[in-house]
Amino acid sequence: MPLPAEDQRPRVVLLVTSPRLPAGLLTAEAWDVVRAFPVYTAADSAQVTALRFAGAVVSVGGSSAEELLAAAREHGTAVWLASPDGDQDLARAIGMRVARQPDLAELELLYGSWDPPGARLLEAVDVMARLVAPDGDPWKRAQTPRSLAPYLLEEAYEAYDAILSGDPDALREELGDVLLQVVLHAGLSENAGGWNIDDVAGGLVEKLIRRNPHVFAGLPVEGIDEITANWEQIKKAEKSRKSAFDGMVLAQPALSLAAKALQRAERAGLAEPVPAPSTVDGDGLLGIVALLREQGADAEALLREATLRWIDRARAAETD
Repeated sequence: MPLPAEDQRPRVVLLVTSPRLPAGLLTAEAWDVVRAFPVYTAADSAQVTALRFAGAVVSVGGSSAEELLAAAREHGTAVWLASPDGDQDLARAIGMRVARQPDLAELELLYGSWDPPGARLLEAVDVMARLVAPDGDPWKRAQTPRSLAPYLLEEAYEAYDAILSGDPDALREELGDVLLQVVLHAGLSENAGGWNIDDVAGGLVEKLIRRNPHVFAGLPVEGIDEITANWEQIKKAEKSRKSAFDGMVLAQPALSLAAKALQRAERAGLAEPVPAPSTVDGDGLLGIVALLREQGADAEALLREATLRWIDRARAAETD
């Protein structure tokens, strides 16, 4: 990029980059600027190393408005590589000087890179890597998949509560706690020489593409029922299951287990009879679940709602 002509004002370029992307991953415009003009920054970083490796002249220092303006007058253009927080105080100081003296210099904001969707997920992985490092958090390093299992269930139920409450902010927070469990399991596994978070995400991506051919392979479908049927057929072929009940999570709560078993049987076209719902025992309870399913009701949700109503009544009785 050529230097400004003699009659042009000096220029200060504030170069902002995403700290969540790999160092050196910049736009073509940003690379043109940093290769053509001197770059100043507050401290050494991976980004500084990448720029120097590519031939840019980067100096650590010159972090005052006066120093940058002097560099701009000397070279025509001076580039300030902002730190992750954006160096807003410096930008404000230069902006105020230029506002008071417009002929002093031009101030330009240049985004060399920016956060793509999901960038904060990368940050979450980095933070967890720090926490499970040898000098990280002893409690997290001491955990195992088995010791963490109750927390995973608890966080999932708290997210479920947030859904039922209709509070989107609470749901966002609780889903963050569920995500914490995912990145913690992955971080511990990677430390032990096993799979990592990329293996988890990669498996998910492959599964989503494979099981949604109507989106990724142009398969024609006629509604949600056909999409669901395709999903189940693809899933069955993937798992090579001999029974409709293979792969069921047997450790889930009994009511949801019964509802899932009845659903699996229905999808497989099985006509196994269920007990009459009049019997007051486990068989009778299974019959009640089946009866509720026939009526389009969710036994788990109904029992939960009834229990919560009972708790409210019990609490009211405590204050009488």
